[in-house]
Amino acid sequence: VGAGGIEELAASVAGAPGLRLDGLMTVAPLTGPYAGRQRAAFERLMEFSTLMRATHPAANMVSAGMSADLEQAVAAGATHVRVGTAVLGVRPGLG
Repeated sequence: VGAGGIEELAASVAGAPGLRLDGLMTVAPLTGPYAGRQRAAFERLMEFSTLMRATHPAANMVSAGMSADLEQAVAAGATHVRVGTAVLGVRPGLG
């Protein structure tokens, strides 16, 4: 998985009125080459973040991981995690 398009997207967000580019976010993929490899996926996000910060140094937030994989996300360098299930418990699905 390459970084193609990240700089273009970052420039578009940074240049859009009313938007502020603060960083990147991901959740562990369920399919593809990083499925079941949360830490590797989060480390790849950190690589993308490093590339993006070369031209957008203020975009230093890296949101990765959820309740089930927050340790891997933090170990990879995430600055933010989402822990809804750990705090609120399992909630009914939508729909």
